[in-house]
Amino acid sequence: MSAHRINDGKVYDLIGVGAGPFNLGLACLLEKVPEVDALFFEQKEQFDWHPGMLIEGTRLQVPFLADLVTMADPTNPFSYLNYLKEHNRLYHFYFLQRMEMPRNEYNHYCQWAANQLENCLFGHEVVNVQYHQDQEYFEVKAHDHETGTIRSSFGRHLVLGVGTVPFIPESFQGYPAKDVFHTSEFLDHQERCRDAESITIVGSGQSAAEVFRGLLKEREKCGYSLDWMTRSKSYFPMEETKLSLEHFSPDYVNYFYSLPQEKRDEIFPTQDLLYKGISAHTINDIYNLLYEQTVAGKNPDVRLRPLTKVNGIQGNSDEGTYTLNCTQWQKEVDFTHESEVVIVATGYKPNIPKFMEDMDEWIGYDDQGRFKITQDYRLELKHEGSNQIFSHTGISHSHGVGTTNLGLAVYRNKMIINGVAGEEIYPVHEDHVFQQFDVEA
Repeated sequence: MSAHRINDGKVYDLIGVGAGPFNLGLACLLEKVPEVDALFFEQKEQFDWHPGMLIEGTRLQVPFLADLVTMADPTNPFSYLNYLKEHNRLYHFYFLQRMEMPRNEYNHYCQWAANQLENCLFGHEVVNVQYHQDQEYFEVKAHDHETGTIRSSFGRHLVLGVGTVPFIPESFQGYPAKDVFHTSEFLDHQERCRDAESITIVGSGQSAAEVFRGLLKEREKCGYSLDWMTRSKSYFPMEETKLSLEHFSPDYVNYFYSLPQEKRDEIFPTQDLLYKGISAHTINDIYNLLYEQTVAGKNPDVRLRPLTKVNGIQGNSDEGTYTLNCTQWQKEVDFTHESEVVIVATGYKPNIPKFMEDMDEWIGYDDQGRFKITQDYRLELKHEGSNQIFSHTGISHSHGVGTTNLGLAVYRNKMIINGVAGEEIYPVHEDHVFQQFDVEA
């Protein structure tokens, strides 16, 4: 909220950059910790979580307990259950008989929380961060969109929560945004899709499946052909059995961190179905729609193409279409495919923002240019002072598959708060799972 007054001469205990779900949860938990004075900057004008993917019928892939605070403090007033109570929706959710909340309601829930926090400044874009070792604080310069001014704030510690950015392969770049775009922008171009004659989705995973389902629902009414291509062997479901879910526990995070980095780099790519697969209910919805659209011998203009690698794309200016050069890689057969709209579902990549450039001399990186990170989520710094930088960003190589999990984010925030306060504000327990990942445990 812009109502917060920045005290330019004050040194805060903690300054957060970004106010997505991870740092927003941290800000909520800190409301009950008066001994830690924190300030958070977010460049967006309000909280908005993947607005281009708030498609009707989508829901979170985690239970509602993975809200901003509950896994650390179920009595916290910023819990999802309290949000439901405040909006007279407790009975509605009770009768829904489902553990997952709708994605658009999660967004509204986070907006409800953000609008109550004076320590979160939206419409403030951080443009530079510097470390003043002699004065033992970080200087954070932020551009206020409303006033146009750049102001400096000071903090003993930093926490980075700048999230990820859409990844678009180079071969798909440089084309008109209305025709070739990332799934993260789907709702921005939904009307364009409704007017198109042909649409192709390239890639797999939950976002691709949700976009395909949304387009499949409207295909008969709008009349476009619809293709979904992925290099994967099939449209695999997320691994959501109960023992598999124990990989999203503090116990597994600690085990994964204990491994040598080369072993972590070997294991992480093999665990994609723990976090990249499609929810079973989404696959079921798609199959049910396909079944209904083929009743009475109807043959919908729809194709699902696994085993298909898209090698490149060229625009056909005279026809207003795009040619995709493809390979069915198991049979090693090349073919081309034309489409008026191409939606790229190639995921996201870590965001290492430019405003951190002046910090490079202080930050430790590994031989692949990634942050060196301690077990309690601090960047390894090239100084021996007490000032620390905590990070929610760029830590999958060190802490594994659970780094983007909303429930584990609350556990991470407990550790960050304890680290900043220098005492155990939120107890960090062990033994959350039935499996023993480490023989030495």
